[in-house]
Amino acid sequence: MFKFVRFLITHGIALAIGFVLGIYLLPVLIAPEAPSDEAVSSSASEAIFRARFYRDLPGSDFLHWGDGEVAISDKQISFLGSIAPGPDYQLYLTPVPALNEQEFLAIKSESARIGAVRTFDNFMLDIPPTIRPAEYRALVIWCETFGEFITAASYR
Repeated sequence: MFKFVRFLITHGIALAIGFVLGIYLLPVLIAPEAPSDEAVSSSASEAIFRARFYRDLPGSDFLHWGDGEVAISDKQISFLGSIAPGPDYQLYLTPVPALNEQEFLAIKSESARIGAVRTFDNFMLDIPPTIRPAEYRALVIWCETFGEFITAASYR
């Protein structure tokens, strides 16, 4: 009986570790190729606003972070840097800066979702024509699936 219980415990732990690693690594394995530094720099040359994601925000931690430069034009948002890999990341423009999960949840309904962030080193996202970046002040990357704050930056 003891061997069977030990078997269940050890294999259950291994299964749980595998599941957690799968959630973390699957987005990396299925991510499309990230845009080149040159493509991001070219897009950034048309920027009307600039911002920076920092790793050490109050709402970020060792699994949820971003680090790099963001450029916002009227038509596109480009990012040169890295973000922690994860599933279902969405980029939002927000009316006020949000530096953690609670602050973002308080303004999420007033924020504009730009689109899915599917790459973790550099990205470029087209801004929907109905959204005007000048009407907002900051950006947030948010994990919709787990309701997790990843990173944020102010641009005005």
